[in-house]
Amino acid sequence: MQRMAEQLGLRDEFGEGTSGTPALTGSCLADNRLNLDVYPDGCRRFLQLFKEQQGEVVQVEFLRLSSNDCLLDTTLGSLPHLKLLKSLVLKGGHARDEFGSYQHGSLTSLPPDFGNLRCLTHLDLSFNRLSTLPSCILHLSSLRMLLVSHNRLVTLPADFGCLSKLTFFSAMKNQLKDLPQSIGELSMLQDLDLSENALESLPEEVGNLYNCTELDLSGNRLMSIPDSLANLKSLRRLHLHSNLLVTVPASLASLPNLSRLDLQNNCLRAIPAEIQTLPFVHVRGNPLGETEPSPQAGNCRASAAVVIHSCISSGSFTVTSEGCRVVLACGIHFYFPPGAASDPLRIYFRSLMPDPQWVKLRHHDVLLSTVLELQPHGVQFQEEVQISMPYISPQTPHQHEVVVRTFSGQSWSDLKTRVKWERKSKKFVAHCCVLHFSWFLVVSRLVQNECKVPAEGTLLFSSVDPNIKVIFPPGVTREPRRVKLQVLPVSAEEIQEITANAGCRASPLLCLSQDSTVDFLKPVRIQLPLPAGVTGLNLDRSRLHILHGDLEGQTWNDITSEVVLEFTHLYAVFEVTHFSWYWLWYTTKTYIGGIAKKVYERLRLYQVNFIALQRKNDPEQVLLQCVPKHKVDPVLKRLKDRYRGPEPSDMVEMFEGEQFFAAFERGISIDMDRPDCVDGCLSFIFYSHLKNMKEIYVTSPVDRKGQAVKGQVSFYRGAVPDSIPEDASRRRKGPDSLWLATLPIKLPQLKPRWDENPGPLYGFSFPPLNLGNAETGYLTQANLLSIARRVGADWQSIGLNLGLTYQQIERIGYNNREDLNKQILDMLFSWAQQNSEDPECVSKLITAMKESGRQDIADEVEAIIELGRQKYSESIRRVGLEQESSTEDSAIAMM
Repeated sequence: MQRMAEQLGLRDEFGEGTSGTPALTGSCLADNRLNLDVYPDGCRRFLQLFKEQQGEVVQVEFLRLSSNDCLLDTTLGSLPHLKLLKSLVLKGGHARDEFGSYQHGSLTSLPPDFGNLRCLTHLDLSFNRLSTLPSCILHLSSLRMLLVSHNRLVTLPADFGCLSKLTFFSAMKNQLKDLPQSIGELSMLQDLDLSENALESLPEEVGNLYNCTELDLSGNRLMSIPDSLANLKSLRRLHLHSNLLVTVPASLASLPNLSRLDLQNNCLRAIPAEIQTLPFVHVRGNPLGETEPSPQAGNCRASAAVVIHSCISSGSFTVTSEGCRVVLACGIHFYFPPGAASDPLRIYFRSLMPDPQWVKLRHHDVLLSTVLELQPHGVQFQEEVQISMPYISPQTPHQHEVVVRTFSGQSWSDLKTRVKWERKSKKFVAHCCVLHFSWFLVVSRLVQNECKVPAEGTLLFSSVDPNIKVIFPPGVTREPRRVKLQVLPVSAEEIQEITANAGCRASPLLCLSQDSTVDFLKPVRIQLPLPAGVTGLNLDRSRLHILHGDLEGQTWNDITSEVVLEFTHLYAVFEVTHFSWYWLWYTTKTYIGGIAKKVYERLRLYQVNFIALQRKNDPEQVLLQCVPKHKVDPVLKRLKDRYRGPEPSDMVEMFEGEQFFAAFERGISIDMDRPDCVDGCLSFIFYSHLKNMKEIYVTSPVDRKGQAVKGQVSFYRGAVPDSIPEDASRRRKGPDSLWLATLPIKLPQLKPRWDENPGPLYGFSFPPLNLGNAETGYLTQANLLSIARRVGADWQSIGLNLGLTYQQIERIGYNNREDLNKQILDMLFSWAQQNSEDPECVSKLITAMKESGRQDIADEVEAIIELGRQKYSESIRRVGLEQESSTEDSAIAMM
């Protein structure tokens, strides 16, 4: 791809020209090129131009159309009239479906007289529905570059070799099973990309591609490669990873120009010594040194029968060398292929709420799942393990892409991810493959386009906005470096709303980054679209500003006077030598940097409301939630039957991953010592797509026998101030105040209760209870009393889920038919007495509460157990009894 851009001419053939370039006629027709794939009705525009200005259109040499256009078939009939056409792009992928995936174009064939385009040198038919290569292509005698990637090709024509001038051919992501022998006749071919097909073998004639410098055969089904590849003396890069190779010829080591040989993820048990000693060979993911499996076990190609573990809810499972499929109760799937683990291996897992201190989200990232931790950390599998994680669908699928992010212990990195809508589970699922276990989560990030920049230069487009491109000229770098491009579209309505100025307009935000700290040796050319409503015809240059922002978006500098700006009818072009954020603004304002910072920050903020509701049958049970503005009404509608409370707070704005606290004030405090409390205040982390909700129990030191308590809960940003103003008063104390909102909480006057009786509990007398064990923490009689107060009318379903018989439930109900509180106590303490010797009784209680729909009580019990575990560990440390153990062993013991 890099050489393709260079050979077409980075500035001349792919550029838009400058404002000084003479134009033909029409707003879309400039010089000898016609770029209509950026318009949703590009084919209609072409047909109109062809009808009204045919004389000029037939002179066009460079044409781009979207094959997602409904008028494509009609347009194809006119293309053979463009006899001077040199470059033609009929590419799909300009639209996305409801799940954010690129939609393939409608192109299935080409008209026969298409072969009369004798001047055509570059043809791109990628992202279409071609099942066979149109025969007319074989008549394009001048064709040098052909791209048919992301189609449905099963085979290539037998006389494919007649394209003797072809220097670049990409057929990646098709269904090719074999290659014609004539492919060896492409003597001028330099780049051949056949990755991600179904090739099972290669013809010997592939060794006749003497000028080939890069050959990509990765992601196929090759078990061997011909010795004739050793004849490719010009070959620099050979990609063979993710095949089924069991052997490679030693003669590959003799290739004089080879600088990369990728053999990863194959079935190689041995590699010739000549190859293994080469510094540029990559062999990870092969069973090197292992003995040949027995015939019954099958080979690398066979799908061995695997053990299936379904709906595991405990914290571990075992994997053997036979492989297995594992389904966790939370919906996460694993596939361990045969041979992934050489010996039986115990896998430990747990789901964690993300902690912003180590889950570092980048700007505009959105968290879509909790954190999955898999242990043992660092264990290396012999075969890639597939992980499938359900996630919450993001709200902006076009601007963002979903990836699985993993933590190595030092930093986070994004994995190659495939997303899919699972009809059975009705969930979105992210699939990835790994060779080691650590921490994993699903995030939505700005769509990222990347490429490797060689010394020869290359071209990088944005898939979000094809109008944005970056051109790297030859000599831009000595050593290859990887460059990433991200784009954040900003609508004119957003700009006007934030700035309150109808005259302010801006282009999409462009972020460029690279893996090198050294500036480029030559200026890099950037093309950005002019802001909406601004064209080269009505442009006032004094109002146009190029802004450069740091990576954190905190400082925006106007660099308009430092760069040379060129304009076309639709674009602005300028050159830079270092990368960061770039933004094109059109405004009459002079100090634009401050305005840009404000807009940038607002683009990262979410508008939210706080709600504080009390359960109708138990006002001491309070539900706190931070809800995105558009979800408030549905949430309240869902909760109205069980909860009551004040109207939601006024709208406030929060960043993704921002910490905030809830403090109960004016005579109300939290009823229990919770691990998520900081100085008596509940700690929250706001994630826009996760539930920012906690259900807790409150109490009051005020004697409620004679009066109700009118208190409040206040929400604070970052940390709670030392002194809280008595009127905390429904208004923000300045723009930087930590206070966010305050909502009233009322605890009603108490009536005499059964749990205040100092004697036996309504006739029930049980010995002291200590459910559980010292290491995990006990549930005492006092804990059960606290739980009993919250059970309410759900006691029968809870009792059945705890294992009590239906007859027992009926008897308890009949014996205490006049008093609900007695029914609850009898059920709960009867179960406790029967199971007091069972070490798993606490986990059974938690499970029963969840199965009964009482997640709130399950959370309370888990919080008590967690607190007990912490106190036990602290006491062990104080007396010096704690054994030395690794961090990993300690983590496993906590499961």
